[in-house]
Amino acid sequence: MIIMSIDLGSVRTGIAVSDINQSFAFPRCVINERNKEILIQKILSEAKQSGAERLVVGLPKNMDGSVGFKAEECIKTAELLNEKFEGEVVMWDERCTTVSAHNALNVTNTRGKKRKAVVDAVAATMILEDYLMFLKNS
Repeated sequence: MIIMSIDLGSVRTGIAVSDINQSFAFPRCVINERNKEILIQKILSEAKQSGAERLVVGLPKNMDGSVGFKAEECIKTAELLNEKFEGEVVMWDERCTTVSAHNALNVTNTRGKKRKAVVDAVAATMILEDYLMFLKNS
């Protein structure tokens, strides 16, 4: 089964997918969209094109584990996806993934516009890697 992860942002949304054996996570794309309905359609289109049967939506909890405004927005988006997606939609704690993505891009010396274009897909990949590790250890 192919799993697709989503790192929701207010402007850019990162997408990553697993291989069919759920061994690896790969960055797929970044969707630049502010309109929620159009974003949902673009995410569903990416899911269909990649053959994803499960969507993992990053849940950006606060560092103390509480759910803030951004996490509430992600939950609402996940609920909309769940209504329209034929497979399963799962929420996954994504605390610090964007920071980790920036750190990884520092190592590769990725800067400026290039960084902006890929950081969300890298964050989505990190969310998916974490989720895949959870599945293997469960």
